[in-house]
Amino acid sequence: MTKLDASLSGSFAIGGDLKVNRLGFGAMRITGKGIWGPPENHDEAIRVLKRLPELNVDFIDTAESYGPYISEDLIAEALAPYAQGTIVATKSGLTRTGPDEWHHVGRPEFLRQGVMTSLRRLKLERLDLWQLHRIDAKTPRADQFEVIAAMQKEGLIRHVGLSEVSVADIEEAQKYFKVATVQNLYNFANRKSEAVLDYCEQNGIGFIPWFPLAGGDLVEGHDDAKAILQKHNASGSQIALAWLLKRSPVMLPIPGTGKVKHLEDNVAAAAVNLSDEDFATLDGIAGR
Repeated sequence: MTKLDASLSGSFAIGGDLKVNRLGFGAMRITGKGIWGPPENHDEAIRVLKRLPELNVDFIDTAESYGPYISEDLIAEALAPYAQGTIVATKSGLTRTGPDEWHHVGRPEFLRQGVMTSLRRLKLERLDLWQLHRIDAKTPRADQFEVIAAMQKEGLIRHVGLSEVSVADIEEAQKYFKVATVQNLYNFANRKSEAVLDYCEQNGIGFIPWFPLAGGDLVEGHDDAKAILQKHNASGSQIALAWLLKRSPVMLPIPGTGKVKHLEDNVAAAAVNLSDEDFATLDGIAGR
């Protein structure tokens, strides 16, 4: 039986001093349909969260906009006070008007409000990793970056991350604060952020690929991958996660789910050790 242990994915030190197991958990899917309102099964969502420390999943990614607020509330309900070493990262910079509706808001007062209310909901005195969910085109970038730098200096935030950014965006933000993580869309089937990933690897910045399980069907449906699936006795989604972990030492996948069984299936990917030959074969399936 495959050992369920996220520490098998290896570790990474966010910001150089915040060590986490590389296979984490994305807490978006513990909310309702359209990432709006409470989950359909509250008790199952709590069971998922309580299972995380048992599986050595010590990096949890959420946002105030998930629900909104629901995801953060559930995390605190299930896990606070947090086990030693558990890191809960959150984000601000998006507001919600309904299911699947997201709007950018980067006004300094909104970002500060987001940090303060996330601290209260998560029952924390400091956010170890806070991420700007999106750079708001309607607000001067300097205004956004300056308030983030100020909150870090005040001790409200330990490390800062950015989401859906280019290399130029990262370099601009670095003039105000050290960028510890970048969270961009990236998976086995979508490699549009290759340049950003390479930059992160070169500069020791953690790369958090959101939507990490996409491409699992592509793996399962390709003749060249069948032998790899059989060799590792793994599903397409597990191989897609293993591929991400093999791709770069700064990669921090955060597959999310609202079901314990699916969580365990995802964590099992940490035990899949792809060879260089396996990786090259898989890499050629989707192409770059």
